[in-house]
Amino acid sequence: MSVNRFVLAIALSPSITAVGAAQKIQHIPSAQALVVSPLLPDAPSTTKFAQPENHEASGTPNDSHTNNTAHRSLIVGTIKRGVRDQAEIYSAPFHLKAVKWDIGVGAVTAGLIATDPDASRKFEDTSHTASLRISDVGLYGTIGTAGMFYLSGAFNDNAHTKETGLLGMEAIANAAVTYTVLKTATGRERPLVGAGNGRFWHYNRLGSSFPSGHSTMTWAGASVIAHEYPKRWVQILAYGTATAVAFARYSGRQHFPSDVFVGSVVGYFIGQHIFNAHCSEGLSSSCHQ
Repeated sequence: MSVNRFVLAIALSPSITAVGAAQKIQHIPSAQALVVSPLLPDAPSTTKFAQPENHEASGTPNDSHTNNTAHRSLIVGTIKRGVRDQAEIYSAPFHLKAVKWDIGVGAVTAGLIATDPDASRKFEDTSHTASLRISDVGLYGTIGTAGMFYLSGAFNDNAHTKETGLLGMEAIANAAVTYTVLKTATGRERPLVGAGNGRFWHYNRLGSSFPSGHSTMTWAGASVIAHEYPKRWVQILAYGTATAVAFARYSGRQHFPSDVFVGSVVGYFIGQHIFNAHCSEGLSSSCHQ
């Protein structure tokens, strides 16, 4: 209020002075009045009291440009990281140190493929509803667990928990891409298609049976969680869930034994690769061992 009164006094003072002068001019001859009138001050300009513009209330164009650049860099960086991970996943079986694993997994897969039709028919007279529910709950539960890890870590500012969720979702995403590529390349019939022999390159490529997508993605997420927290009970829970999903896909006659076996192996190694490639020192005792 004091400031307003001060401003008002300043604004009115010239007018008061002018009125007083005018009263005196009434008693001055006209010639003298012409001499005095130029001495009267001009009316005050309102522009003198205009408030300065507030440039801090809104973001500047530079801030907007910086945010757009940061978002663009994040997107480009994520894409490059994903492409690099995919390239490393596909090239991993051709490394010299992977020869023993290649031979072992190849031998087991060949044996399972030979017995797949007979093994699948063992569950032809059982209800498949429970198996389908178990496999769905296990898969979506694993995806949800990874998401909850990330949100919890972000909310509580816990770097380890946040990394577990981020790498878990990253592993599941890579597993989804990898098994889709393999499905497209193999085109295998599902157990309930045709005579149930599981022929390769005879079925809808997107609905192909080899490998099991549920198994691949669940094992990828479970592998990251078990590596981030290398405790016995965590490993039992994570790998136990993944094993239950894989078996349910077989017992529900959605996949052959070889499908779930290969999916499980591929998923496990994808999760291990994502963890080893992107884990941060000091968060998990398994990092870069």
